Amino acid sequence: MRDVGLERAIDAAGGVAELARKIGIAQPSVSNWNRVPAQRVIAVEAVTGVSRKLLRPDLYNEPMGDAVDPIDAARAREYALLANLLWSAPSAALLGQIAQLEGDATPLGRAHAALADAASVAVASEVEREYFDLFVGLGRGELLPYASYYLTGFLNERPLSRLRDDLALLGIERTENNFEPEDHAGTLCEIMADLAAGRLSVSPDAQRAFFEKHVSLWMGRLFVDMEKAESARFYRSVGTLGRVFLEIEAEAFTYAN
Repeated sequence: MRDVGLERAIDAAGGVAELARKIGIAQPSVSNWNRVPAQRVIAVEAVTGVSRKLLRPDLYNEPMGDAVDPIDAARAREYALLANLLWSAPSAALLGQIAQLEGDATPLGRAHAALADAASVAVASEVEREYFDLFVGLGRGELLPYASYYLTGFLNERPLSRLRDDLALLGIERTENNFEPEDHAGTLCEIMADLAAGRLSVSPDAQRAFFEKHVSLWMGRLFVDMEKAESARFYRSVGTLGRVFLEIEAEAFTYAN
């Protein structure tokens, strides 16, 4: 039996087939869900407008609150935005929200301003096609956003196995009937958002170790490739934001040693 959040998302999307299409997966996968898998929450929220707190209250019922450092809260929002954009093409509503981002003279501020400018002139249907060409394609997209591919040249290799071991230590289990490898960049950004926000309780050293082992070794190259991709227009600015943000993260974790 489907839970309330999943039913609401299906209704908002216009049916199971439409929800599957909008988040870029096969209809039978969604048909087999009893609730939205953890790694799909941000994507489903983006295309349906249904709050993640309703989709998965067990994961998102606790706000960050005053206990979370403002810098960590900002980091969590940055990772969540990247996860959203990596998991699926942004809806018109999300593009409108992104267009309101404010920039400043810092590298990250300039990246925000460029992304806002790109979102302000983007057409959702065109960005959806761009996303398909970049990450899905007929056979495969121009880019493969997986750690195993960037680190070994093949999918489902040793980096994925090592990640699964570490996810088990964090208490994150693979959802039944979900066939998407966990080393997708969107999944890893979502996990980093949860670490930064304190929704996954680990020490600062453990958070840094996860970043260095599963994110910094390869994801910066993905964002650089996104900036240069032939199919990228809106996503070129996403690549710039991701690259700049990860450079800041890497430097900050170095200082934290």
